[in-house]
Amino acid sequence: MLEASQNDQITGASCRIAAYIDRNTTPLIIDRHISREIIRPFCTGLGLLVLIFIGFSAARQLTLAASGQLDMLTALKLVSLNTLITLEILLPSAFFFSVLSAIGRLYRDSEMSALYAAGVSRARILQAVLKLALVIALITGLMSTLGRPWAFRTSYALESQAAAQFDLKQMSADEFVTMDGSDYTFIAQDVDLERGLHKGVFLQKNYQKEARSEIIVAESAAMPTLNPGQAMQATFYNGYNYLLDNSGQKDLTLKFKELVVQLPNEEAQEKYRRKAETTLNLSQSSNPKDVAEYQWRITTPLATILLALIAVPLARSAPRESRFRNVSIALLAYITLFSMVSVLRTLMEQGTLGAIPGLWTAYVLQAGLLALLLTFPRMKRR
Repeated sequence: MLEASQNDQITGASCRIAAYIDRNTTPLIIDRHISREIIRPFCTGLGLLVLIFIGFSAARQLTLAASGQLDMLTALKLVSLNTLITLEILLPSAFFFSVLSAIGRLYRDSEMSALYAAGVSRARILQAVLKLALVIALITGLMSTLGRPWAFRTSYALESQAAAQFDLKQMSADEFVTMDGSDYTFIAQDVDLERGLHKGVFLQKNYQKEARSEIIVAESAAMPTLNPGQAMQATFYNGYNYLLDNSGQKDLTLKFKELVVQLPNEEAQEKYRRKAETTLNLSQSSNPKDVAEYQWRITTPLATILLALIAVPLARSAPRESRFRNVSIALLAYITLFSMVSVLRTLMEQGTLGAIPGLWTAYVLQAGLLALLLTFPRMKRR
């Protein structure tokens, strides 16, 4: 009885589809129908993933805000920027699972059987998914190549400003402080929080190799700030700069109205340069870390397309057949792709893997898996 009922459903659906099949209208009808079925779970799934990430990111940033390291507005801006950055992963992930869910539902409801009975080929279904995947891939590519570096530039600037303000509040008067990322020793007689200045400042640094010391005494100084792509710097006003030779032979004294001192912070500069650098500049670099970052950005659209196409044959199932095996293979393919990309990216950054084959290795293997799924005999069964 159950099989008869299912056969009646397929026959009825086939008749309805065949009734309005036309060479000029069928492709558009199929594309719209499949696109609607995929977009609905895609929007829902992406929204849930974004909300989960916002909750995770907000918990961290609001904790920093509660401790006084960030103001509330800066914390909210950082949450938004971090969400924008992670969209390059959330978009292909949400789309992959949406295709898997939507095509699987079409099989369970016998709609796919009806389409096949009406003369629609599996290649035509794959083509419809590909068209939508190209749109999502384009959005992902724009996020990765343009949105990602902009978001990192903006977030680094916000974090450096917040860190400078926090350090200013933490630096008590008449206490020696060693500045982060440098070997300068700093002390101030007073702190003007409103103007962001220290008053009556003293800065000292020893150069052991050169056997000399540097001392700066000034009326006031601005807190060290980190500008994107530049070293930290501190600005001193109205004072003296003493360059002392430890042998006592070549001491030098300079009087200044304004003096800018660059404070080394190579780790922050390197972190900024790779992630916040424009994609165009990265494409012209031969540095292994830059090449790895560049390939990561330009291959995210390819990941979106491959995952979506792999989901189509893996969503296929016969009536009353368990979908556990296919779903398990789909999850394995998804995890394997991003794991391989992560490992290959690390190898590239270490210089042990060249730009060719680079990250392309992972996508070639995934393309091989797709070809296998499309040609494997069992997958041809309706």
